[in-house]
Amino acid sequence: MNVKVSTDLDLCAQEPIRIPGGIQPHGALIVLDADLGTILQASANAPDFLGFEAKAGARIDAGPLADALAALKQNAPGDPFLKPIEIGEKCLLVSAHGTSQGVIVEFEETDPEIVSANPYPRMQRFVDRIESSKDIANVLAEAAGEVRALTGFNRVMIYRFDADWNGTVIAEDGDGVLPSYLDLRFPATDIPAQARELYKLNRLRLIPSSSYDPVPIEPVNSPVDGEPLDLSDAALRSVSPIHLEYMRNMGTGASMSISLIIDGALWGLISCHNRDPKEVDARIRAACEFLGRIVGHQIAFHERRTETSDRLALKRVETELVSHLARTPVFQEGLVARSKQWLKLTNAEGAAVVTEGVLLTAGQVPSTARIKELARWLHQSNVDRIFVTRELGQEWTPGRDIADVASGVLAVPISQRHASFIIWFRPELKHTVKWGGEPAKNVDERTMRISPRTSFEIWKETVRGRSVPWSSAELHSAEDFRQSVVDLVLQRAEERAELTEELQRSNKELEAFSYSISHDLRAPFRHIAGYAQLLKDEEPELKELSRHYIEGISQAAVTAGQLVDDLLQFSQLGRTGLKMSRVDMNKVVEEIQRGLSHETERRRVEWKVDKDLPVAWGDPSLMRQAMFNLVENAVKYSRDSDPSVITITGGRDADGSTRYSVADNGVGFDMSYVGKLFQVFQRLHHSDEFDGTGIGLALTKRIIDRHGGSISAEGTLGKGAMFTIELPDRKGENERGKLETDPAG
Repeated sequence: MNVKVSTDLDLCAQEPIRIPGGIQPHGALIVLDADLGTILQASANAPDFLGFEAKAGARIDAGPLADALAALKQNAPGDPFLKPIEIGEKCLLVSAHGTSQGVIVEFEETDPEIVSANPYPRMQRFVDRIESSKDIANVLAEAAGEVRALTGFNRVMIYRFDADWNGTVIAEDGDGVLPSYLDLRFPATDIPAQARELYKLNRLRLIPSSSYDPVPIEPVNSPVDGEPLDLSDAALRSVSPIHLEYMRNMGTGASMSISLIIDGALWGLISCHNRDPKEVDARIRAACEFLGRIVGHQIAFHERRTETSDRLALKRVETELVSHLARTPVFQEGLVARSKQWLKLTNAEGAAVVTEGVLLTAGQVPSTARIKELARWLHQSNVDRIFVTRELGQEWTPGRDIADVASGVLAVPISQRHASFIIWFRPELKHTVKWGGEPAKNVDERTMRISPRTSFEIWKETVRGRSVPWSSAELHSAEDFRQSVVDLVLQRAEERAELTEELQRSNKELEAFSYSISHDLRAPFRHIAGYAQLLKDEEPELKELSRHYIEGISQAAVTAGQLVDDLLQFSQLGRTGLKMSRVDMNKVVEEIQRGLSHETERRRVEWKVDKDLPVAWGDPSLMRQAMFNLVENAVKYSRDSDPSVITITGGRDADGSTRYSVADNGVGFDMSYVGKLFQVFQRLHHSDEFDGTGIGLALTKRIIDRHGGSISAEGTLGKGAMFTIELPDRKGENERGKLETDPAG
């Protein structure tokens, strides 16, 4: 009788497929000690293959096998080993790999003509055919045909796994002897999890006959650890009886599988079937495994190219939408006004923004009440970054009632305190799936033995309640947009709205204050410093303590004078017109390095400066001042590091902006205070440790703001800091490399 699938999977997972206790009979196997001289275990047929009593305890001191093992000793660890030897009238291919239980050596009989053949020119022609292909379907079709030509199997399929480990045949090549399975789907239970793990370890698996009797390993348990021999990496490993029965039910006398692995994950299989038993020489199998690796790289290349293209397209949509929202007083209304872009961000059919007291939608969406209920559920589920599903009804029971418009849901939070979300919706995709037979396995309730499917006729199933999957590019787009909304619209717009009036008033007061300073304070501070020096010179017999006091007066006056000058420069910057032109930042950095040479000449300073910093578009004197402030800070705050490492880099972003970064390995700072860095008089280190007026970074920020750019900082206490400025580009003016004459000047 039929039982639930979870029982099937539990039983499959209990099968000891890594330690079957035997091998397939088309080869032989021995296990050697670390010296490769004594047999620890052997398959029962090893004496027939090797021509001597190859059993546990036997020594291998001479002959072709001893020569092969001598070559194995010279083999680099981890490198594949495949060597032909002749024993009597037999030509055997020897392969080996190391394990904790000993060195496993396998033998297969081969045709000497095949051994001498070279399949790799054929591989080169195959690579030439697929390299220029822009269609992954064509690559897979070529691969199926090439494997069948190499091996002679009746049918070669390329089989791709989905997120639930069901597999679909997406390419096929056959001679008509076996039925076509193209476009059919096979359930995950056909290849249980532990078998999929072995497909990752062993990229190629051959079963020459579905009706073989396994050859036992003698003794069964390893003398090294007393455990059954682990044959996970053995090509001859015997397979599950259930799998052999599955093959026979399918009408398959022999099979071979080649794993397609992408970024360490099992993407799919090249699955080969033959009606009758069929052996494939190890050299041909090695060529097929190599072909599988080539196909895997091609799949990865096509998928990454597609994802990159999609991400760039969605990023352009996001940039335009965020730019619009930044100019909109109420960002929710801005979303509705640009509803097409809002939906395009994730290629959704509907969208909603839920904030306190506000719900606005676009496209096809559920009812207002159901959207608010969904937002409350997401908030209670502590969604902190992103929520994504293509089967909402499986995650949230009320979602089953809205499957027609919201089977797929992608949601991002815009508040940690309230049930505020931006949500995208996709309707269910009603479609028919063609299975290669009914996807349920049977289990005998009395014996609890799994009985593989006996029918592979097309079995159709109508799928409902599931949307088109969300792609990786769409998920990244949603996350990036969330960050943009939180950072650029909500936080900054709110802060600017609150501070605008205060800043206007403060700026007027600062301008008046700076005027007073320039006329009334600069001269007195100079007088104080001058009179202190005169007193020191005129009274050489003063006590040491008195001279110390005078020195303190002089230093305080100089510092106060510098502070006055810095404040004056800071306040005047807002009224100074910008004289824009191209600025060679490489020359600017060279000048700054020379200007700071007196600071660095007695220290070990390692400069790491990009040789081709992009050209900036800005006011040359102000840009030099901004960069000087950043580099001077890097030199100053890394003075206790030996060596001090100052890194200056630059680059161009996709949106045309120019980026420069100045980093050091100095004292760094606590990121919780990063908001204070660019405020006037704000210092994160005591003045006794590092001199300065606390205006330099504020001045730098005002310069960058005047250029329409931005500045940011990252730091870690004791590990250094990095400051990054971004400047908008003037089209055609910002280029790497040499400066060209600008007739517009």
